[in-house]
Amino acid sequence: MRRCGLPSAAMVGAKLLLGMATHHYDLGQPMPPDCRGGALAIGNFDGVHRGHQTLIAEVVRQAGLIGGPAVVLTFDPHPTQLLRPDSFQPLLTPPDHRAELLHRYGVDHVVMVRTSPSLLQLSAAEFFERIVVAGLQTKAVVEGFNFGFGRNREGTLEVLQELGRAAGIPVALLPAVEVDGRPVSTSRVRDDLLAGAVERAAMLLGRPYRLFGVVGLGQRRGQTLGFPTANLGRVANLVPGNGVYAVAVEVDGHRWPGAANVGPNPTFGEQDRKVEVHLLGFDGDLYDKPLALDFVARIRDTRPFTGPDELVRQIRADVAQVRALLERDHL
Repeated sequence: MRRCGLPSAAMVGAKLLLGMATHHYDLGQPMPPDCRGGALAIGNFDGVHRGHQTLIAEVVRQAGLIGGPAVVLTFDPHPTQLLRPDSFQPLLTPPDHRAELLHRYGVDHVVMVRTSPSLLQLSAAEFFERIVVAGLQTKAVVEGFNFGFGRNREGTLEVLQELGRAAGIPVALLPAVEVDGRPVSTSRVRDDLLAGAVERAAMLLGRPYRLFGVVGLGQRRGQTLGFPTANLGRVANLVPGNGVYAVAVEVDGHRWPGAANVGPNPTFGEQDRKVEVHLLGFDGDLYDKPLALDFVARIRDTRPFTGPDELVRQIRADVAQVRALLERDHL
C-alpha cells in the first residue's frame, strides 16, 4: 500500500546508523547528551498528521543548518489524562507508534517526557529554562500555530518568542496546514474517524489510520459461517465509528487484506461494540497475537440481517469489494 510523505528508506537507514533513538525522560534527570545542541519541536503530536509532518520537516531543515540533531519532545501520558481525566479521549497514536512515526518522518531523537504533577506545575519560563535551555541546550525552536506550554498553557506563542529572544534562541512559527480550507488538527482527524470517514482521515494523516490490539476469544460464529474472524481486544487507540471496512492487517511481520466489522452484531442480538476482522487468504491461529489494522475505506453501515444465509451473502459481497479496493491500492 502506498505511504504518503515518508522519507526514503535510504534516508531512514542513514539516520539509524547515526543513532536515531527514543529517550524516556523524567523531570530532574539529565537530558541525553545526543539530544543537545539541535533544533527542537515540543508538543503532543498525537496522530503525527500532515500539520505535524510539515513542522517536523522544518525541524529537520533547521537541524541541518545548525549542524545538530532534529529533536522532538513529547509527553506520556497525555497531559489531559492528569489535568482533566473525565474529558480525556483515546489517543490516535499510542506512544511507541508515535515515536516510530516521528522517526520515520525524519526526527533524530524523540524525548518522551513522563507527564507528572511537578512537570505540569512548571511555569512557561521555568519549563523553557530547565528543559529547552539548560537541558537540551537548544539552538533553534520550531512550533505550530496552536502551541501552548507551561502551567495552564500560559506559554503562548508570544511568550515563546520573548523567551527565545532573551536566551538567544531563534523561534520559527509555522502557519496551519490546510486541507479543504480548514486547518489539519488532531481533533479534526478524530472527528472524521468517529464518523467512519477513514478516507478523509487518511488525507489529513498522509497515510491510512492504524488501530492496534491483541486477538482475544470470540464467539467463533464467523468460523461456522465460513468466514473466520479475529476478535480484537486490548485496543490501544481510538476505534473508528461503526461500519464495515476494507483494512490491511499486519501480523507477525506480514500484511494481509482484511474485512473488518466495527460495532455490535444485531443479527444475533449482540449489542456490545466489537472489532472483528476476517483476513483474506489467511489460514492459522491468531489467538493472543498483536494485530495492526490500517483502515483503507468504509464499505457500508452495520445492520441486522434476517438470518445466517442473508448475512453470508452480504459477507461474500463485502469480501469481493474489499479485495477490489485493496488490489486497487496494490496491497
